[in-house]
Amino acid sequence: MKKIMIVFTGGTIGSVKQGQSVDVNSAGSYMIIDLFQQQYTSLTEFYTMQPLNILSENLVAEQWLELANELRAIDYSSIDAIILTHGSDTLAYSAAMLSYLLSDIPVPLIIIASNYHLQDDRANGLRNFYNAVRWIEEGATAGVFVVYENNRSESILYLGSRIMQCETFTDQFRSPYDLVLGQLVDGVVQRSTVSRGITVANVRPATHKYTGIMQQLDQLNTDIVYIKPYPSLNYDLYSWTAERRPTAILHDLYHSGTACALTDGPYSLPQFIKRCKQENITIYLCPVKSSAEAQYASTAKLVEAGAVIIEGMSTEAALTKLMIAYSLFHSEQDVQTFMLQEQLYYERHELVL
Repeated sequence: MKKIMIVFTGGTIGSVKQGQSVDVNSAGSYMIIDLFQQQYTSLTEFYTMQPLNILSENLVAEQWLELANELRAIDYSSIDAIILTHGSDTLAYSAAMLSYLLSDIPVPLIIIASNYHLQDDRANGLRNFYNAVRWIEEGATAGVFVVYENNRSESILYLGSRIMQCETFTDQFRSPYDLVLGQLVDGVVQRSTVSRGITVANVRPATHKYTGIMQQLDQLNTDIVYIKPYPSLNYDLYSWTAERRPTAILHDLYHSGTACALTDGPYSLPQFIKRCKQENITIYLCPVKSSAEAQYASTAKLVEAGAVIIEGMSTEAALTKLMIAYSLFHSEQDVQTFMLQEQLYYERHELVL
C-alpha cells in the first residue's frame, strides 16, 4: 500500500462554481479525493494538508518559500510521494521554483492542475490525479515533476524545471523543443523523448553546493523586470528612480534569438542595454538555444552593448533562478556564475541536433 501526501494550494483544481464565477472553496480542494475514490479502485492511503488556498494568478514569491518550508517539514520516511495540486496559470513558474528549492527531495513531488473545475465534464484534473497516483503505485522516481493530460488524452510527464507556461487558447503546456520525460500509460512511462542524458530512468535528487544555503532563504528578490519584445517597443517608457529601480532585467527574444538592434532611438535595445549598464542593471537575454547559434548580427549587437545570454533555458526557469541568484549574491559576477555555470535541477538543455 502506497502512502501519498496530498498538498492542496487552491487553483482551478480546488475550485467550485459559485453562481457565474469559479473560485477557491474550502471544500473544493478535497473533492478530488472523493471523486477518485468513487471512480477508481485503489489501496493507496492519502494524507492531506493545505498550506495555501488561492487562485494561482494571485500567487506571490514569498508563498513559494512558505510552501517549500511546509514541504520540507513533511516526514518523508512516512510517505512514498507527494502530489501537489496547483492552478494552471502560474504552474510553470512554481514548478521551476520548487525544482530549485527542493532539488534534493528524496520522494516524488508531482504537481498537477486542471483545465476546468472538477464539476465540469471537460476537466482533466481527476485524470491528472489518477495518473499521478498510478505512477506512484508503479514506482515513481524521486524528484520534481508535472503530470498533465494534453488535448489528445495523453498523460504527459514533465520535469519541473522544463515546463513552459500554459497556452491561452488551447490550455496546453509545452516544454523546450517539445521534449518531455514521456507519456504515462497505466502508471508506466512510455515514449520518452527528453534530450540527451536525461530520461526518467536517470533523474535523481540533485545536490549541489547551494542546497543548504537555499534552504535557509527567507526572501526572494522580486525586483526582476521581465520584458517581452514587440515591434515599436519604446524603451523610453521604462524609467525609475535611484532609490527604486530593477535589480536586473530579463529580456525575452524573438524565436531566432533576436530583438530590435537599431543603433539608437527609443526602440533600440542596444541603447537601452547601455543605459542600464551605466546604472549597474544587467540585462539578461533568454531564450537562446546556444551562444554558438546566436549568430545574427542583431544579437551580436545586443551582446556587444553588454547584455548577458542565458542559453538553453526557458524564460520561466530563468526568471525564477534569477530571483534566487539575486537573493543569494551581492556580486554581479557571482550571480552570472550561478546563472550560467551552475545546474540546480536539469534546467539547462543541451542543444538538440
